[in-house]
Amino acid sequence: MKALVYNGPRDVSIENVPDARIERPTDILVKITATNICGSDLHMYEGRTSAPRGLVFGHENLGEVVEVGPAVDRVKVGDRVCLPFNIGCGFCKNCEAGFTGFCLTANPGSAGAAYGYAEMGPYRGGQAEYLRVPYGDFNSLVLPPDAEDKELDYVMLADIFPTGWHAVELSGMQPGESVVIYGAGPVGLMAALSATIRGASQVIVVDRHPDRLRLAASIGAIVVDDSKGDHVGQILELTGGGADRGCECVGYQCHDHHGHEHPNATMNDLVASVRATGGLGIIGVFVPEDPQSADELARQGQIAFDLGQFWFKGQFMRTGQADVKRYNRRLAELIRHGRAKPSFIVSHQLKLEQAPEAYRHFDERENGWTKVVLRPAA
Repeated sequence: MKALVYNGPRDVSIENVPDARIERPTDILVKITATNICGSDLHMYEGRTSAPRGLVFGHENLGEVVEVGPAVDRVKVGDRVCLPFNIGCGFCKNCEAGFTGFCLTANPGSAGAAYGYAEMGPYRGGQAEYLRVPYGDFNSLVLPPDAEDKELDYVMLADIFPTGWHAVELSGMQPGESVVIYGAGPVGLMAALSATIRGASQVIVVDRHPDRLRLAASIGAIVVDDSKGDHVGQILELTGGGADRGCECVGYQCHDHHGHEHPNATMNDLVASVRATGGLGIIGVFVPEDPQSADELARQGQIAFDLGQFWFKGQFMRTGQADVKRYNRRLAELIRHGRAKPSFIVSHQLKLEQAPEAYRHFDERENGWTKVVLRPAA
């Protein structure tokens, strides 16, 4: 089958690889019809992780079931399914508690597994024609009858819509409260959509890319360009002293408007932008080590954090990757009944063969490249 393969920093190509197949009785095999390029794929693409050469990328996947293992009971051939990026077994201590992003079985020796991602187990990704799905009954969200018509919306359930929702959940936001979101990439935009659906009184999105700020404004968010003046001061003025809640949706590769990396910038801005006793939801990726960082602390997985100000303001923080299965079934109902249309962020739909060029454009943060959906079955 054809798949997107990692060859080294900023070098990916479409190659013929061994077909995905049923390996265990609980597996299913899915023909991929939509798979997204994620911002976190760029960490591997840029060579900032331990991703091995030959890895097939792709953890935001949707498709049609074409084969099921003999121990699969619920999922049937012909079902259209969206697959949470985090792979869970369904029976370990963490999965039983709903923490499917931290499964203790799927990636032995580590808490958490995923498709096509560094350090997240032996699983190939779905930027390919077919994908093997372990624990198929547990890891498949069988989609409603309108799945084909709303495929661009439902594929966002694999990661970024639940991840944006999780950011707001971690912040503790209640209806009527204000929230500031740092980052207007796909996850930040999904956090803004989620906060709006959940009844925020003000949704403020901070970024500097005009195309992304326009998308945030299109769903009613107040936008702040952090390359123009004192953005923290603007937020304090807009909220009368600080937002009730804040979401960090950028992560360790935060840059200033001159292009210089400052891994701690959004975290400290968040502390400054949120009121005393407010909550912070940290969903941007921070890593245990980043050997290629120009920042000495970041190379050790640390940042210079304003802990004194955080403590003095009595704020709280929650973090970690989204447990997609905790949210995806309910979010699918929002899509089904027209209450959410997360596909508003899609900028490009491309054939799988166009993926290497898409990675280059997306990595360069070119204007208009917001969310890329690949169509292996096209």
